[in-house]
Amino acid sequence: MNLIYLIQRIRIFLLKKGSNKRKIEYFRKQGMKIGKNCLLNSISFSTEPYLIEIGNHVAIADGTDFITHDGAIWCFREELGPADIFGMIKVGNNVFFGNNCTILPNTFIGDNCIVGAGSVVRGKFPANSVIVGNPAKVVMRINIQKFLYLQNPHLLQTQNMSDFKKKKIIKKHFGIV
Repeated sequence: MNLIYLIQRIRIFLLKKGSNKRKIEYFRKQGMKIGKNCLLNSISFSTEPYLIEIGNHVAIADGTDFITHDGAIWCFREELGPADIFGMIKVGNNVFFGNNCTILPNTFIGDNCIVGAGSVVRGKFPANSVIVGNPAKVVMRINIQKFLYLQNPHLLQTQNMSDFKKKKIIKKHFGIV
């Protein structure tokens, strides 16, 4: 096994286990633009992280992939030679990505957006949108999603609680003994 490859795999393993601060520092060193107060639970930012720009207060859930190149050009290698196709990804401020999203090249997401789990996102999406699906599309304005959260009977005030206290409140709410 190639020693350089092995070192890279160890580096990625340690990065996955590392703190949010360490992940952000690493990707900034790779040329990725990352705003303030971001949360990176994923480390899959393509082979060209310098083509990705993330605004302030962006949360990216585990399993989300940012892809900045079109690998399908492989099918045309004999005709096109060693050519590749690339695209930038730009994410505005106050955006949340659910688990296992795929963000494709040439994607621009405005401020104040929610991207639902499992969405495959490509294109331009306006600010204040809830974006879901494959292919992803705007399904509602974010203020409607906020209204739905406020009406949800399972909305519990548990942020920043200890796991013990949070578990107690949730079990009581759902009638679990």
